[in-house]
Amino acid sequence: MQKEELNPIDLAQRFGEGQYYWINTFGCQMNEHDSEVIAAQVESLGYQPACALEEANLVIINTCAVRKKPEDKVSSMLGKLDLLKKEKDELIIAVGGCMTQQEDLALYIKKRFNQVDLVFGTHALPRLPDLLKQARRQKETIVDITEDYSGSEPLPIKRVTAYHAWLPIIYGCNNYCSYCVVPFVRGRERSRKFDDIIAEATGLAHQGYREITLLGQNVNSYGHDLPGKPDFASLLAKLNQVNGLARIRFMTAHPKDSTLDLIQTVARGEKICEHFHLPVQSGSNKILSKMNRRYNREQYLDLVHTIKDRIPEVSITSDIIVGFPGEEDDDFTATLELVKQARFDSIFAFIYSSRRGTRAEKLPDNTTYQEKEKRLQKLNKIQQQISLSENEKLVNKTMEVLVEGNSKSNPELQTGRLRNNKLVHFPGSDSLTGKLIAVQIKEARTWNLFGESEGEPF
Repeated sequence: MQKEELNPIDLAQRFGEGQYYWINTFGCQMNEHDSEVIAAQVESLGYQPACALEEANLVIINTCAVRKKPEDKVSSMLGKLDLLKKEKDELIIAVGGCMTQQEDLALYIKKRFNQVDLVFGTHALPRLPDLLKQARRQKETIVDITEDYSGSEPLPIKRVTAYHAWLPIIYGCNNYCSYCVVPFVRGRERSRKFDDIIAEATGLAHQGYREITLLGQNVNSYGHDLPGKPDFASLLAKLNQVNGLARIRFMTAHPKDSTLDLIQTVARGEKICEHFHLPVQSGSNKILSKMNRRYNREQYLDLVHTIKDRIPEVSITSDIIVGFPGEEDDDFTATLELVKQARFDSIFAFIYSSRRGTRAEKLPDNTTYQEKEKRLQKLNKIQQQISLSENEKLVNKTMEVLVEGNSKSNPELQTGRLRNNKLVHFPGSDSLTGKLIAVQIKEARTWNLFGESEGEPF
């Protein structure tokens, strides 16, 4: 019997019918949001979520380029997918995101992993359905890493939960920190229209979402490229008036652009959560200058102290790079001293990873990796002591918790998040997911809290 041949129109209509997809996401919250857009795109073609990787007819890897480790994980996963591709000839494998927006890495994947059908960059999301159809028809790997922003909004979104939503307000970055590849893979800053953001937040509230997180590589830069130059503080103040929303979060805030007006807006806004993620990266003025961070340690500490004075219940978290080129013992000691003074609630610390095309890539680096590992361990040990101490301050307090579902480590417990972004685990039923409840904190640990529900909803 002759095999049925489909013309392009038939193929578009029946493309994913009866088939399943799997998305693996690396990286930041913006990548998580992109994966929600990707999910909506492929479901528009008829695909349904797979329960396991082995079930999938379409596998999409959404990559990160901030450090080398996620890139290594992508290569490892593609090696495993080669075996699956040999078992399922109809399997489509696509690799997208920040890593593949870099031309040399995109071409490397095409050459090294011939099982990959499609390589697409961060700006190709609007074209993804058509690219997948092309990948089905063509044998050669398709590469789309063009910097075309047209048609980027609005795109459909399949949100992971029914109570929390990511809401991008600005794309790209203009800061060009010497170690960072983000401006090269996400492009220059592009703010969304003020009214469009308010409309989306209002729509989410009407759909029952209790919490939104405003996203941007630097949310504090919002509005500088728009007519009238609305700023981030004014956007927050307007969002605080949206009926139905209970919580507003934001990340990431660049220290150099964090103003007193912003701090006061957070302090006044009853819906704006008391949490700042302020990446400091180093406590050494010499290293901060080499990083092109455009603030010094004194300015950063003044900012932290101002935030804590104006917002007593606030938590402040940060990122720190250990072993940046040229970091000597006294530079690292300055970082430790800053951590002790700032008393962060938590930090994300990691060893410097050289990135292609950045200015830091060319800086001399005489410190061994073993020494950098020792420094990282020392930093983490000090921060763990501070984190535990800060968490212990909450014991016996009754706090508002947004329940997120079963604990990953203990399914008999529920997990929720305080307004200050700390995690708390407590006994409770699955019916609490998505609800705001009162929980009394009974025990503090380094990374989380344990409590008991008081049964009084907020």
